[in-house]
Amino acid sequence: MTKGAFAAATAVTGPDGGVWRAAVPPGWDIAGNTNGGVLLAIAARAMTATAGRPDPVTVTAHFLAPGRPGPVEVAAAVVKSGRRFSTATAVLSDGARPLLSALGTFGELDDAGAVLVDGGPPDLPPPEACVPVVATDTFPPPFMGQVELRLHPEDAFMAGEGSGRPLVRGWFRLLDGEPVDTVGLLLASDAFPPTIFNARLPVAWTPTLELTVHVRARPAPGWLACRYATRFVTGGFLEEDGEIWDADGRLVAQSRQLALVPRQDPGT
Repeated sequence: MTKGAFAAATAVTGPDGGVWRAAVPPGWDIAGNTNGGVLLAIAARAMTATAGRPDPVTVTAHFLAPGRPGPVEVAAAVVKSGRRFSTATAVLSDGARPLLSALGTFGELDDAGAVLVDGGPPDLPPPEACVPVVATDTFPPPFMGQVELRLHPEDAFMAGEGSGRPLVRGWFRLLDGEPVDTVGLLLASDAFPPTIFNARLPVAWTPTLELTVHVRARPAPGWLACRYATRFVTGGFLEEDGEIWDADGRLVAQSRQLALVPRQDPGT
């Protein structure tokens, strides 16, 4: 069976002495740096294989340096293996320096257990009525040509619209009908433009320091409805709280990201 573009871009081989190898292809970048969700997905592929569990349940990643297209390696190890879950660590590097350090718990997700949901998917127009994000060489970045992203018209700041609130809602899916697996949810959690761009603040980029994703279920085929919101931009940092809902209206992942708000040059 032919792999989809995302599966191919995040595939790992090995292990060789506990080290997995991958190659980040070009085109998955933002301003020349590989999207953080791609790096996290590569690390997660190595961690699931090392742990012998198919699904990430919770993964926390600290981003140490920007990544670029080319070979990378992942040193992964199991910290603890239990009856239902295994916990693993990983350090992804480009051969010269570490780019990402991750800790995660892995298992096999199912629909068993009690359900109490105090909330619902974001209120979105259908995908065809939303604003597509089209990749360019600058902004929107080349990465957007690797996924399908459609923003709520109120949040389409790059088209001259935007609500002025640090809120971004929209639809996500992979290209050519490639299904989103639970590792793909890690990518979706870092695929949308930063919320602060919709707040009309003078910020050109917000590098991620830490990203935590809680995966709740394997998503049904189809578009994913996503919502990302920020409440506090203080002390040079901001948080982004995310929700991802599948085509059946189920919450399949939540995320929280801590990002840096670069200091403004006082002379400008």
